[in-house]
Amino acid sequence: MRLATWNVNSVRARLSHVEQFVTEIQPDILCLQETKVTDNEFPVKAFRNLGYEHHVIAGQKSYNGVAIFSKLPFSTTDSKIWCGKDDKRHLAVTLENGVELHNFYVPAGGDIPDVTVNDKFAHKLEFMSEMTDWFAKRRADDNKLILVGDLNVAPLETDVWNHKQLLKVVSHTPIEVDHMARIYGSHDWIDAMRHFVPEPEPLFSWWSYRSPDWKAANKGRRLDHVWVTPALKPYLKSMNIHLEPRGWEKPSDHAPIAVDFDFSGLT
Repeated sequence: MRLATWNVNSVRARLSHVEQFVTEIQPDILCLQETKVTDNEFPVKAFRNLGYEHHVIAGQKSYNGVAIFSKLPFSTTDSKIWCGKDDKRHLAVTLENGVELHNFYVPAGGDIPDVTVNDKFAHKLEFMSEMTDWFAKRRADDNKLILVGDLNVAPLETDVWNHKQLLKVVSHTPIEVDHMARIYGSHDWIDAMRHFVPEPEPLFSWWSYRSPDWKAANKGRRLDHVWVTPALKPYLKSMNIHLEPRGWEKPSDHAPIAVDFDFSGLT
């Protein structure tokens, strides 16, 4: 099974990019974040034409939004309302093999890493704390869970282009890294990307639009993640960050990530 995740930064604006990526990579399941469209205006037909017969979407106008498209059947799992806000940041489905897939778009947190003056940053930390508590309560050794999405935190020093310069920049501050560590610990999550590309090798998935030549400057951050519970670690086979779409005309500032699993023998 090939699973891809991508903060597409407006699915309608980037629909041709999604179609090209899907045609080239052929993921069995595609998780999107920041779709920025209401459910009734989502271009579902285009995804059906690409072979995705199964889908669940949660969107709103101009902001946020998540979606899961699949060639494999699934049942929809009730998704929690986080921080008392129905702002379309999470979807969950269960595949026929019992694997539960969670697609998240964690709040970005604004520009100032101070909860006393920045409500967006306070919301981000509260959201992450709720994730920790929720997964901790559901913890079990045999849970078969995958968590993907734009988590808006680059936790490791080599997940950013310059650790010292970004310590006070939202996405890499110590308090955010600490909150992410708590989510990791809530279910002993395995970082699937670092499973294949361990430290100290740099690993990025996002590059700012502000850089005139993002590839040459390579001032990236790893904001997008794929995690699995320990029960699924033996089934991980490969991972790739696809840089090509970041270089296409009017791209998303995120690159898509694909992870391959071999679920033969999964019980």
